[in-house]
Amino acid sequence: MAELHAHVIGAGLAGSEAAWQLARQGIRVTLTEMKPAKKSPAHHSDMFAELVCSNSLRSDRLTNAVGLLKEEMRLCGSLIMKAADAARVPAGGALAVDRDLFSGYITRALREHPLISVVEGEAVQIPDGPVIIATGPLTSEGMAETITALPGLGTLNFYDAAAPIVTLESLNMERIFRQSRYDRGDDYLNCPMNEEEYNAFVDALLAAETAEIHGFEEKSVFEGCMPVESMARRGRMVLAFGPMKPVGLKDPRTGKEAYAVVQLRQDNEAGTLYNLVGFQTRLKWPEQKRVFGMIPGLENAVYARYGVMHRNTFLNSPGFLNAHFEMISRPQCYFAGQMTGVEGYVESAASGLMCGISLGRDLRGLGTAELPGITALGAMGRYVSSPNKNFQPMNCSFGLIDGLVVDKQHKKIRNKQQRYEIIAERSLAFMRDWVREMGISDETSSKVEDSVL
Repeated sequence: MAELHAHVIGAGLAGSEAAWQLARQGIRVTLTEMKPAKKSPAHHSDMFAELVCSNSLRSDRLTNAVGLLKEEMRLCGSLIMKAADAARVPAGGALAVDRDLFSGYITRALREHPLISVVEGEAVQIPDGPVIIATGPLTSEGMAETITALPGLGTLNFYDAAAPIVTLESLNMERIFRQSRYDRGDDYLNCPMNEEEYNAFVDALLAAETAEIHGFEEKSVFEGCMPVESMARRGRMVLAFGPMKPVGLKDPRTGKEAYAVVQLRQDNEAGTLYNLVGFQTRLKWPEQKRVFGMIPGLENAVYARYGVMHRNTFLNSPGFLNAHFEMISRPQCYFAGQMTGVEGYVESAASGLMCGISLGRDLRGLGTAELPGITALGAMGRYVSSPNKNFQPMNCSFGLIDGLVVDKQHKKIRNKQQRYEIIAERSLAFMRDWVREMGISDETSSKVEDSVL
């Protein structure tokens, strides 16, 4: 019998997870990655699964849809989740990681796996045979042209941004207090502002000079990564009710909530770097230093990385991909990651996981991996494949997952957190049975897996 083999193009979060899931099933993988020879403007590291924006994988609570999605992935033996749990840094109820430890873990696991061969270089054509294309929203021009030429496909272009990172030793801790919202630990640094300071900051932000980006329009920015200056243009109080909301934080020096608060989140394991939460920006670098220097505690901040903005490309997936991310007109050709219209680190990795499991099962003659809408994984696949004239990138949310059946015996549960807990329990109960049936749970991990991890 001929050895089973598949190509994976791109070693970002989605491609890395897809390659791992294929190898777990005994499929030999050729993983092609253009780094380190070629990088996009947003890439800095030579390692796989680089986190180009925030270091946060968002909430780890099951009452949050992305928290449920992460737990479903853990049940499926996700490499991305193993790396994230191993590289975790303090972030309250969120899962944030040391970027280098996280990417290093994944890079070693894939390079050391005996069934995975890494090819360094840019891919500009789609190879024949089984393939998962996970080149991401930062797909190179050559591959983007090849993808765009596929029959029945249009593209949607959006813009994404990354927040600045500052060094801890450069912060003025006399003006900063450490606390997580609602007394959930002390993982965040908080820079409080009074009303006068807030208004002066907003005025400076609105007047600051931004970097020119070809084709940029405010309407072309994904809401989840809206630049802070774009938010300020929507109204003077938008920031105070958004990333700078003071709710759940009391300054221990006054015993009261500030008018507004800028939060900083630990960015590396050593705790020497912190990023400005929700402060994605396209301000010119000198302007970032000047305007963000008005934030109490950041007067003399040293920037390990300034905020940047870059273009993202998304497929018009409905009618092009099915619910397990396979190209409808070409069987065994899959697309994974943010380019499919899922939005966020975790969602991208989750789509790669589904592609890897589905293609692996298909190659082994077992059929593809279908999941119902009661699971976060299944709901995500349904979203990208369902007819939608106004298709846009979407984070995982409980709005995508099937709700609870309401009848005479089951009255509507009005408490949202309680309702989400029941939905999550239902999903995980299904997933535990499903992964055992599919043979992909951690209980079925191989000696090879154990050795490379």
